[in-house]
Amino acid sequence: MRYLMLNKPYDVQSQFSGDDPTRTLKGYVPVPDVYPVGRLDQDSEGLLILTDDGPLAHRLTDPRYEHPKTYLVQVERIPDEEALELLRRGVVIQGQTTRPAEVRLLEEAPDLPERPVPVRFRKNVPTAWLEIRLREGRNRQIRRMTAAVGFPTLRLYRTSLGPVTLGDLPPGSWRDLTVSEVTALKQLAAVPSGQTRKGNPPSPRVRPGAR
Repeated sequence: MRYLMLNKPYDVQSQFSGDDPTRTLKGYVPVPDVYPVGRLDQDSEGLLILTDDGPLAHRLTDPRYEHPKTYLVQVERIPDEEALELLRRGVVIQGQTTRPAEVRLLEEAPDLPERPVPVRFRKNVPTAWLEIRLREGRNRQIRRMTAAVGFPTLRLYRTSLGPVTLGDLPPGSWRDLTVSEVTALKQLAAVPSGQTRKGNPPSPRVRPGAR
């Protein structure tokens, strides 16, 4: 079994198929038969877990299990407490109310790698950074949530899935998860015993994207 993490760059699709490998996972992860656990939109960045462990992937992506995912989100303008509270309680997007989320306004911008395509800059419009932790994963959910309360998302960067964090893994690089990370993910997902094959993952050496 293989369990990997990738720091997915901006403008890369969360799939292996496509005409341009530099814009798909094929250009970054030269490991056969692994698939992303969930997805990140093409214009989103950060942590993506990949594995060939089907039962674990199913448990981690099934919305019934409400596994927490944490994002750093740059928004246009500075949200007030009313907007933050709306995000925490849930907002209506596509006719459904989002589940309660953990949301906090950061005092300063996080130390993230520069994006190859800079975020649009408007001289007279300030921006702010939020940390948002969700327990669901609807299509473009955070972007729709922040837009619904009047603060459009400019940049979206996933930093963790449950107990597994991206750390300082550079954009476009990947590594095998450690034994402890795999164990923590299985405990989070509560995969029934016997549904995954035994075996220790390889050493977590960082590999650059195979472009």
